[in-house]
Order: sequence, then C-alpha cells, then structure tokens
Amino acid sequence: MYMMEAQIQPAPNQNINAAGDNYDVNKWNEMTPEERQQVLDLAAQIDISDSQSVIQYGNLAQSEISKFSDAMLDQIRAKDSGEVGEALTELLVKVQDVNVDSLDPNQKGFSLSKLFGGLKKETQKFISRYDKISVQIEKIVDQLDRAKLQLIRDITTLDTMYEKNLEYLKQLDIYIMAGTLKLKDLNDKVMPELKEKAQRTGDAMDAQKVKDMAELISRFEKKIHDLKLSRMIAIQSAPQIRLIQNNDQTLVEKIQSSIMNTIPLWKNQMAIAITMLRQQSALQLQRDVTNATNNLLARNSEMLKTSSIEIARENERGIVDIQTLKKVNEDLIVTLEETLKIQQEGREKRAQVEMELRTMENDLKNKLMELKDRV
Repeated sequence: MYMMEAQIQPAPNQNINAAGDNYDVNKWNEMTPEERQQVLDLAAQIDISDSQSVIQYGNLAQSEISKFSDAMLDQIRAKDSGEVGEALTELLVKVQDVNVDSLDPNQKGFSLSKLFGGLKKETQKFISRYDKISVQIEKIVDQLDRAKLQLIRDITTLDTMYEKNLEYLKQLDIYIMAGTLKLKDLNDKVMPELKEKAQRTGDAMDAQKVKDMAELISRFEKKIHDLKLSRMIAIQSAPQIRLIQNNDQTLVEKIQSSIMNTIPLWKNQMAIAITMLRQQSALQLQRDVTNATNNLLARNSEMLKTSSIEIARENERGIVDIQTLKKVNEDLIVTLEETLKIQQEGREKRAQVEMELRTMENDLKNKLMELKDRV
C-alpha cells in the first residue's frame, strides 16, 4: 500500500549522499556491483506495512551473529591456556632441579676426600636424578605436544570463524543499506505525498495514514538501528578473534621452542656437564698424583744431597782435624814459650839471689872482721 518500489532506482549514490550518512556513502562505494544489486532488490521487497516482515527483517543475519558470539564464547571458555602455562612452568622447574654446581670442585665445601672417595658416587646420584627428571620431562613434553596440536586446531577453527564473521558482516551491511534506501524513499517521497494529500483533502483517514506511516517509519528505523548494533558486534568480534589467534600462536611458538630447542639444549648441556665433571675428576686425580710424585722426588733428592754431602765431608775428614792439630800446636808453642820464660825468670831470680847471698855473706864477713879487730 505504501511501497514505492518502482521509485528505488539503481543510481543510489545521489540518494545516499543526500541522506548525509558518511557510513552509507562509504559502504556503498565499497560494495561490488553484485552486492549493490542485492541491496536494490532487497529494498524493493521491503513492505513496512507488514509488521511481521519488519520484525523478521535481518533476523537471519542477527541470529547467525548471536550463534557466532555464543560459539566464540564457548571457544574462549573451553580454552585453558593456564594448563599450558602450568606445563611450561613445571618444565622450567624440572630443568632447574638438576644442580650441576653440587659437583663443582670450586664449590664451597668440596674437599679432596670427596673428590677421591665421593665424587664418583655423587656423579652417579646426579645421573640417576637426571634420568628420573628426564622421564618426567618427557611426560610434560607429551602433554605440551597434545596442547600444541589442539591450539593449532583452534587456530584453524578461528580462521573459519573469522571468515564467517566477515560473511555475516556483509549480510548485515546489505540489510542496513537496503533499509536505509527504503527509509530515504519513504521519507523523501512517500511521506511527503501522504502529507500533501491529507492537507489537500482534509480527510481524517488521509491524516491517519500519515500518522500510521510515521509510526511504521519509526519502527523500521529502530529495526535498522538494531541491525547496526549487531553490525558493531560483528566488527568487534574480528579483532577479538585475531587476538585469540595471536595468543594461541604465541603459545604454539613457546611450546615449539621448548620441545625443539630448550629440551634438546638442556639434554646436551647435561651430557656435556657430566662429561666435563668426569674429565675434571680425572684431571684433578692426575694432577694430585703428579704433585705427590714431584714432592716425593724433591724430598728424596734433598735427602740424597744432604746425605751425600755429609758422607763426603766425613770421608775427607782425618782422624784428627787440622783445626785440632793447630790448636794443640799453638797450645804446645805457648806452653814451651811459657816454660822457657818461667825458666829464664827462675835463672834470673836465682842469679839475683846468689848475688844477694854473696853480698850478705861479704857483709857478714866484714862485720865479723870488725868485731874481731875490736876484741
């Protein structure tokens, strides 16, 4: 009754520009010729007087968007990235659980007794612990490998969801564009004609038709607005899908790096560490043996030198040392000299005594003669 399908012509650029909606203009320019024809065909089929038709307008696309949002929510709920994170953390803990420093000879508390008596035992304990942890790591790797495959499947699923989201978005654009063209036709042509007729005839029924048309246009505008809200949901879903995909891809790369790089590198480093520790043990043992041998040779050499010198010195020594002979000779000379000196002094004293005795004897004789003469 109120449709003006014949007035909707396939030259909408001018009409859309007149509407003053930049979105409509830009979107129309982005559409392919086939999509533009779909818009024109759909606009020509719109009957806003059919309330059921208005209610159902665009419902299929909206329903698909709703299902799509539910599917994406389920995808997010089902995804347990925390499990992957826990597995990676457990992997790190297991890798760090093997302490190579306990076998380092430079480590504080490391002694020669441990080197000779306990290092072999400690190394065996280390290897045993490494074997146990390797089994646990392999289980974690299997878990990560399964998680990686699931993440890859999720990425593929998200690609499909992204394409479907673009498809739903195009469908909504077609519904919105067709509805916009229909509203423009109703506001620019149908409504003015109804108003002009009501004014001209003054008929109450014609005035009622104007009011009914205004209400129908208002309802249809609300419907187009709802479609635009659905379109915004579809637009927001696109970066959300890509964000989830990027997160999945990051996890896949981390898992791949752990499986292909970290674990083999860790195993290689463990093998190198064990080999180097064994080499270091053998080297230290060889060094200590060499040092002990050198010390023994040095001590024996010193003892041999000392003994040889003492023996040679004693061998060259006479029965009586020359120093002793010199001392005896010197003492003898001194004794002889002292004896001669004493003898000389004795002779001199005796000669003096003899002289004194003669003097005394002469004095006595003289005195006796004097006495004799006096008698």
